[in-house]
Amino acid sequence: MNKNEIISKAAQLGFEYEKKYHGCSQCTVAAVQDALGIRNDLVFKAAGGLVAGIGRLCDGVCGGYSGGVIVMSMFFSRARSKFDNDREMKNTSYKMACLLHKLFDQKYGSVICREIHMELFGRTFDFCNPKDIEIFENMGAHKDKCTGVVRDASKWATSIILDEMEERGLTLLDFKHLEYIEK
Repeated sequence: MNKNEIISKAAQLGFEYEKKYHGCSQCTVAAVQDALGIRNDLVFKAAGGLVAGIGRLCDGVCGGYSGGVIVMSMFFSRARSKFDNDREMKNTSYKMACLLHKLFDQKYGSVICREIHMELFGRTFDFCNPKDIEIFENMGAHKDKCTGVVRDASKWATSIILDEMEERGLTLLDFKHLEYIEK
């Protein structure tokens, strides 16, 4: 697949995974990993508690955003084996997170879950209240609202990863053979 096809696949998978499985952060991670063909189940698992603004509280960053940052960092961030001396890769992960943040701000006006909910639904939700969960679903959360956010997060994170690879002269095969992704 070429770059545009991979990005399109990530977007499609992000939408489908959020619609079917829910859990914006893990759906974003899975979509990007599956589109790129490089899976790390520990990274996927680590994204679990970040759903809906962390812990479904909606007062933190969007799970699509945090999932995107996690999966981008899976490819480009400081490795544990270089904990004390890899400022360049650490700074790369910061740069990538800022790029994703900018895209969220441009489209949704924020990376904060409840602010994105205000943009999409015109209201916020209390996921501790079963009635609010029902309203959330009835308003299209997993039909076209949060599914669209995860689609965008997956698309943007994949694009940022591929751009960074291109800038460094790397391919996806390099990540299957090099130490970029620690097991």
